[in-house]
Amino acid sequence: MIVVMGATGRVGGQVTELLLGSGESCRALGRSAERLAPIAGRGATVLAGDARDAAFLTEAFRGADAVFTILPEDLHAPDLRAQQQAVGEATVVAIRESGVSHVVFLSSVGADLDAGTGPIAALHAQEERLRRLAGINVLVLRAAYFFENFFGSLPLIKEQGINGGPIAPDLPFPMIAARDIAEVAARALRQRDWEGFVVRELLGERDLTFTEATRLIGERIGRPDLPYVQFPPADFTAALVQMGISPSVAALYAEMAQAVNDGRVKSREGRRPGNTTPTRFEDFAESLAEAYRAL
Repeated sequence: MIVVMGATGRVGGQVTELLLGSGESCRALGRSAERLAPIAGRGATVLAGDARDAAFLTEAFRGADAVFTILPEDLHAPDLRAQQQAVGEATVVAIRESGVSHVVFLSSVGADLDAGTGPIAALHAQEERLRRLAGINVLVLRAAYFFENFFGSLPLIKEQGINGGPIAPDLPFPMIAARDIAEVAARALRQRDWEGFVVRELLGERDLTFTEATRLIGERIGRPDLPYVQFPPADFTAALVQMGISPSVAALYAEMAQAVNDGRVKSREGRRPGNTTPTRFEDFAESLAEAYRAL
């Protein structure tokens, strides 16, 4: 039995799909019973509950051979750091009390730093909690910037004819498809072939600048001259709040962007075959184009 937290999310959903497809018995966790229902229809045992509830997670993890864990981000949380801390602490209690032996944790590039990196700092804190667990085999996957984040840019592109964000336009940065992360995680959960506390970066097929990624999206949607515009931090934060994201989350995202621009959030391993994944942004951009046309 393998347990997946965040089973309706970008990565967790695909981890669950891959495990079920390989014949594994899977217990899928999430906040919404309604959103979990289709997963139950594909053969998973589903449990809806609050990831801040250590008792819920302990029962969910009990009897599992391995667990996929995350720190979900509530974009409306009045205090995102407190929310992430509560989930992290409950998860560690559940791992310890349930007796699970192998844990895969989805972290981020930049989680080697303990502060000044927005929501990534909470991932650092969780890595440290997991590191202190005695007798548990923990695999930390420090993933790059998700390709899927560009879905959030499509309304801006449609309405204003630009892509934009707080990251410097010509800064190369590792970017990755969630599917590639899920494949690495699912394989590790099945094989459980590591011991102790192991950190592995996942850097995507290559580094991209936001200008280059924007150009590739533009080519797919018939706007080959689509520009990328860097927004000032205050404008970016205000735009997020206007979209309904909490001020706490908006401020942390702005802090993360500044850490990227300053070169503090970056790969520590350097690119190599073991952390390079196959999906090209050119190919993923087709799904962005389909979503754009559907707007």
